[in-house]
Amino acid sequence: MTATSRPVALAAGLVSLALLVSGCGTSIVTGQASSAQPPITDVAPEQFPITGAAETPADVTARNALADLVDFWTQQFPEVYGEDFPQLAGGYFSVDPGDVDESAYPDGEIGCSAAPEEVEQNAFYCPPDVGASNEDSISYDRAFLQELADEYGRFLPALIMAHEFGHAIQGRVGYPANDTSINTETQADCFAGAWTRWVADGNASHETIRAPELDGLLAGYFIVRDPPGTSAEDTQAHGSYFDRVSAIQDGYDGGAAACRDNYESDRVFTQGEFTDADLVNDGNAPPDEVAGLIQTALPEYYTDSFPDDLGTDFSDPTIESFDGDAPGCLAPDTKAGFCADDDTVYYDETDLAEPAYDEIGDYAVLTAVAIPYGLAARQQLGLSTDDEDAIRSATCQAGAFSGAALYGEVPTIRLSPGDFDEAVTFLLSYGKDPTVFPDVSLSGFQLVDVFRQGFLYGLTSCGLEA
Repeated sequence: MTATSRPVALAAGLVSLALLVSGCGTSIVTGQASSAQPPITDVAPEQFPITGAAETPADVTARNALADLVDFWTQQFPEVYGEDFPQLAGGYFSVDPGDVDESAYPDGEIGCSAAPEEVEQNAFYCPPDVGASNEDSISYDRAFLQELADEYGRFLPALIMAHEFGHAIQGRVGYPANDTSINTETQADCFAGAWTRWVADGNASHETIRAPELDGLLAGYFIVRDPPGTSAEDTQAHGSYFDRVSAIQDGYDGGAAACRDNYESDRVFTQGEFTDADLVNDGNAPPDEVAGLIQTALPEYYTDSFPDDLGTDFSDPTIESFDGDAPGCLAPDTKAGFCADDDTVYYDETDLAEPAYDEIGDYAVLTAVAIPYGLAARQQLGLSTDDEDAIRSATCQAGAFSGAALYGEVPTIRLSPGDFDEAVTFLLSYGKDPTVFPDVSLSGFQLVDVFRQGFLYGLTSCGLEA
């Protein structure tokens, strides 16, 4: 982000069939995945054949997920699209690119006539009617899926299968928004989110996901975002981290019907190209400039938005940083908070702002301050500042501010590509830290969801009615 008075243009981005590591209106649902799920029952190989499978843990996970995906879409497809779900005609292919047995694959090929080695570090859906062998099929690198499971938890490989199955749905009903890649890929993410909610609600026979795993699931999706600075109109665009996580939560909250309806040409994406200035510093303003932007941009937004959206004036609270020792009005180990007694938003420069800037980026720092600033806004309206409703509201307000800044409605600040990704990363990284967020049992998944609500629907969606 940088200081500027220029408005920001919003970009909307041929379809990439693979979930690449380098590129491949809802209401907030307060329920979470059950922490007590039934044990997993694995699908027998003969019940769900996968060509080339070696029955590794990754193959077992993929088969369980795919079997549950077939069940999910057999139920959902008639409800959402008004016809029975056609099974995948080309089947499924598992490959270990480091140990390929060509005889395991028909004519030595997997989906779309590809050699088995071509799926390395990837998974892809081959659509019908492309003039290739093994059309309408899903292929995956099982070694890659195992790497993801080891690093980010067992459900991330299942989510990747759900994303590819989303492309299979598109292969049956058509692609959104004139086949633009970013709409197509994020709609597949949305379909994956709808399935994840179905699993979380205990409907699946073979997969489960527990509430604590949802944060890790979103954290793992960071590796499949497009690099910051990628154009939304790129023919291989998959979306920023925020765009992709937002799509997953769109499906998780709204179901498959929301995925059907919300991915046409008018969908807003945060992904965009770097300006020349962004290229110099990777989109990060110097730390002293960040402190100045915090002092100007937040008051500017609230001073303008309170009268327009809430019909009342706003009085700017003071914003002060401190170095390690919290002021007396806050708990001793607090790193960010609002003190009603002196109407001041405090944040720890040494133990919060500096590490957040170094580890995540400049917009993580602004997000950290925006949340207690939102508590100050609630104080002015006579609303609570220390319970779950308050933290939901303040995080939603941070999303509303970010949306206004993206649209160029906060003249002193211009967001850079990657800023929204930094906000998501901050919420997932610090959301369970009681020195930053009051301990109100909100998960990072929930915080990201209410931030998304504010971005989509603005300040009036943030529970500020007295």
